[in-house]
Amino acid sequence: MTDQALDPQIHIHELGQRARKAARRLVSASTDAKNAALREAARALRSASAELIEANDRDVASVAGKKPDSFIDRLRLDDERIEGMANALEEIAELPDPVGRSLATFERPNGLKIERVAVPIGVIGMIYESRPNVGADASALCLKSGNAVILRGGSESRHSTRVIVDCMQAGLEAAGLPRDAVQTVQTTDRAAVAALLKADKFVDLVIPRGGRGLVELVRDQASVPTLLHLDGNCHSYIHEAADVAKAVDVIRNAKLRRTGVCGATESIVIDRSLAGQAVPALADAMAADCELRGDAEAVAIDGRIAPASEEDWDTEYLGPIASVKIVDGLDEAIAWVEDHSSHHTDAILTDDDEAARRFLLGVDSAVVMHNASTQFSDGGEFGMGAEIGIATGKMHARGPVGLEQLCSFKYLVHGSGQTRP
Repeated sequence: MTDQALDPQIHIHELGQRARKAARRLVSASTDAKNAALREAARALRSASAELIEANDRDVASVAGKKPDSFIDRLRLDDERIEGMANALEEIAELPDPVGRSLATFERPNGLKIERVAVPIGVIGMIYESRPNVGADASALCLKSGNAVILRGGSESRHSTRVIVDCMQAGLEAAGLPRDAVQTVQTTDRAAVAALLKADKFVDLVIPRGGRGLVELVRDQASVPTLLHLDGNCHSYIHEAADVAKAVDVIRNAKLRRTGVCGATESIVIDRSLAGQAVPALADAMAADCELRGDAEAVAIDGRIAPASEEDWDTEYLGPIASVKIVDGLDEAIAWVEDHSSHHTDAILTDDDEAARRFLLGVDSAVVMHNASTQFSDGGEFGMGAEIGIATGKMHARGPVGLEQLCSFKYLVHGSGQTRP
């Protein structure tokens, strides 16, 4: 059946039924079986690298000239990135199994023994844009945490996603686990997204990963519970006690290592007491590769900085542009970041530990850093093997979402014949 011939509502219903059945089997799957599936899937990815690159070339060609370079960069796969996907699967296989962990145990005066243990959430709906490796990461994390997953990648990555899912299903079958534990929506019809968001009979949690438009769509239309990942307007603040050379080096990496990732620094905040030194140093290091847009004070210090608009302070550029704001001390810096950050990841660069402590506690973001590039805000860098996204809310999970965050819990109560009076 072709994509166009699929009825989105019926298709999502069928995927959900199969995923629910697979999830019931995964609950009792052994750690060895899950790890074997991940290793076999990694082997399948490497074996299918030529096929995957060919499929990805078709995806890239379909949007060439229509999307910005940062979008194309997120979409493109090569041998190195495929090897990175395979390595991530193997790293997740080496991590402890989160399912069945004892989270708490206690005994009541009546002799009841109560355990709180980690259990899978069930069926995850993963909706994402452009980056096909998200499909591999999400599949691996869901598998290891005992969840079935239904992937709905962007239409621009559909050929790549299908090859990746084939590899994941090959790994599942080789390990004797249900192939329906990893499925992908087979139609590009947007009605399928709406159907998935309403499939609360089958789907336990929907996770969107993409631009603000996608996240807001999911937030506004879902009847299934959601775990939201909003945009990454990340700030790096050069405090008055910073080593300017080190700070500029860190910020160049935080902005320009990869401009299209959500952990990239978009806004640079500089303490007025060292702005005369830091602004030119920043321009020396970055102006040739990045458009800097600053407030009037920054523009007056260095002509390589263009005037910023009010919109710039709240923009996630996802490209080689950064805003520059000069503030009068730590308190103003914290207030500025709190007002303009998307509360994804923010950083302070300083050799003053007390100032760092105040910033770390005062900025209410999912990840707050001291003397490090914001691009370390990543599940792999946190030792999670990979991540399914960065949660910017405050409920259940926050920051990089890895294996533990894809589990819920339940209580096991052991008695010896107690009755309640």
